[in-house]
Amino acid sequence: MTQRVKGFTVIELLVAIAVIVAAGTLFFVERNQINQAERDTARKVSINAMYYALEEVYYPEHHSYPATVDSKVLRSVDPKLFMDPKGVKIGTAGSDFQYEPTGCTTDGACSSYTLKSTMEREAEYVKKSRN
Repeated sequence: MTQRVKGFTVIELLVAIAVIVAAGTLFFVERNQINQAERDTARKVSINAMYYALEEVYYPEHHSYPATVDSKVLRSVDPKLFMDPKGVKIGTAGSDFQYEPTGCTTDGACSSYTLKSTMEREAEYVKKSRN
């Protein structure tokens, strides 16, 4: 009388491994997309904070826009928001954020500006001065 060993066949093991690999791949792809979307949201939050500080606080006080933006100029904005998700400060080479003033005088008063952010999953996010 021979004893039969109970267990899985090679095909069953290969199918199980293939399912686990496919699920793992899907998980990491989705996680990467979620992380990109979170970084894009953080970029929009930063640009919006700078935009509203420029329009609602800075412009009413000075009747112009600044030549540069940072935490000293826009004191109502959290200083962390001037850093993009990679940790690069606005106005620095390689930053995802760009502040482009136009119509500036020699004393640093500008008539308008454009705030931009390079996004990962969307088109460039742009805010322009109201005035």
